Amino acid sequence: MYLIINLMFSFTLLTSQANIKVEETAPGVATGMILSLRESLQSCKDTLATCQSELEAAKSEVQKWHSAFQNESFIPSGTSVEPRIVVNYLQNLKSSEESVREQLEKAKKKEAAFIVTIAKREQEIADLKSAVRDLRSQLKPLSMQARRLLLDPAIHEEFMRLKGRMIVEEALTPARVVRVDREFKNLVEEKDKKVKELQDNVAAVNFTPQSKMGKMLMAKCRTLQEENEEIGNQAKEGKIHELSMKLALQKSQNVELRNHFEGLCKHMEGLTNDVEKSNETVLILEEKLEDKENEIQRLRQLLQQKGMMVEEETTTDKKDTDEEVTVSVEAENDNS
Repeated sequence: MYLIINLMFSFTLLTSQANIKVEETAPGVATGMILSLRESLQSCKDTLATCQSELEAAKSEVQKWHSAFQNESFIPSGTSVEPRIVVNYLQNLKSSEESVREQLEKAKKKEAAFIVTIAKREQEIADLKSAVRDLRSQLKPLSMQARRLLLDPAIHEEFMRLKGRMIVEEALTPARVVRVDREFKNLVEEKDKKVKELQDNVAAVNFTPQSKMGKMLMAKCRTLQEENEEIGNQAKEGKIHELSMKLALQKSQNVELRNHFEGLCKHMEGLTNDVEKSNETVLILEEKLEDKENEIQRLRQLLQQKGMMVEEETTTDKKDTDEEVTVSVEAENDNS
C-alpha cells in the first residue's frame, strides 16, 4: 500500500512538472519532454502493475497461510493469526518433545527393570522345577535299586551252588542217588538252619519288614512319604500359581508399556513432522518476505533516481528559459 501511494505521488509530481515544462519551454523541447515523460510514465505504470500483481500474489499467499493456521487447534477462537502465536506453539512443541523423550527414557528403564525381574522369576521357576524333579527322583527309587533290595546275595549264591551240584550228581547210580539225596536233604536242612540262624541274627541287628519295629518304621515312612508328597504338591502348586500370576501381571504390564511406548513413538513422529513442516513454512515465508523487502527497496531507489533526474531536468530547463528571457530582454533593450 505504501508503495502504491509513493508511485501515485511520483506520478502526480511528474505530471505537474510536465505541465510546468510545457508552459515554460519551447514547443520542440516540450514535445521531447512530453515523450520522455510518457515513457517514464509508461515504465512507472508497468512497474506499478507488476508491483500490484506481486502484491496481490503476496496477499493471497499470506491469506492462504492465515487460513491454514486459522483452522489449526492451537489458534484461539476469535483471535487473528500472528507469528508470535506460531512461534509459541513451536516452542511448546519442542518442550513437549523433550518431555516425551524423558518419558520414553523412563519407560525404557522400567522395561529393562521388568525384563530383569521376569528373568529372575523364570530362573526361580526353573530352580523350583529342578527341585521338584529331584524330590520325585528321591521319593521313587530306581528299578535296579529295588531289585537289589529284594534279592539276598547269600541265598542266591547258595541256590546256584546247589543247582550245580544237582546237575553233576544226575549221572550217578540210583543207590548213590538215594544216598546223595539223603545227604542233600541233610545238607539242605543244615543250610536251612544256618539260613534261619542268619536271618535271626540279621533280625536281631537290623529291622526287617516282618518284625514289629520294622512294620512300625515302614508305616511311619509311608506316612512321612505321603506327607512329603502332599507338602511338595501344595508348595509346588502354590508357588507355581503365585509365579504364574506374577508372570501374567508382568506380561500385561509389559504389553501396556509396549503399547504406550508405540503410542509415544507415533506421537513423537507426528510432532517431529509438524515441527519440520512449520520450520519449512517459516523459512519459506522469511525468504519471500526478504524478497519483497528487497523489491520494495529497489523500487524506492528507482523512484528516488527518477525524482532526482526529473528535478535536474527541471532545473536545467529553468536555467535555459531564464537565459532565453534575459537574452530576449537585452535584445529588446538594444533595439529600443
